Amino acid sequence: MSEPDVSAPAFWQRRYERGEDGWDLGGPHPSLVHLLDTAPPPPGRVLVPGCGRGWDALALAQRGWEVVAVDFAEAAVGTARRLAATVGGRLTVAQRDLFTLGPEWTAAFDGVWEHTCFCAIDPARRDAYAALVARVLRPGGWFLACFFPLRAAGGPPFAVTPADVVPRLARHFRVERVGPPPRPVPHRAGQEWLLRARRVDAPGRP
Repeated sequence: MSEPDVSAPAFWQRRYERGEDGWDLGGPHPSLVHLLDTAPPPPGRVLVPGCGRGWDALALAQRGWEVVAVDFAEAAVGTARRLAATVGGRLTVAQRDLFTLGPEWTAAFDGVWEHTCFCAIDPARRDAYAALVARVLRPGGWFLACFFPLRAAGGPPFAVTPADVVPRLARHFRVERVGPPPRPVPHRAGQEWLLRARRVDAPGRP
């Protein structure tokens, strides 16, 4: 059997149409909400890559961040844009392939929130993803991520472990925290981990 083409929008569009969207929580990740309410990152402009239906992006916008959410599946973008209409222009949704973002996106953001994008991309593109996140962040910008799933193999969603991720970020970031999320999703118990990192030097090109 051939491997699924997870780099094509059609693959994810079919998953949404068939109701095979178990990654969708129907609301923002509880750890994101907890952090925004108790230990929020600095204010500014935030990118949410692979935003899905936009729940996390909405939570950020509702609390005052200027948010740009990106996804390439039409079904996801449609819902995210309807959510965006409720927050008075603080949330913009772009239907784009993340890896085609042009130079106008360079150093355009103060922060990036990651949740279920990294585990959905082809693992062969993980270095490119790390470089992309570094490129879109301003020097000193923050990268906050709740990674899933913590397992040996399989996918999508593809396995995501600290041993795989942290070295990829080391060229661009100072990793400040790696550990369990403060408010894990109950049915993902033991399969999630949280990372906080800071962009340490001037953005380069991926």
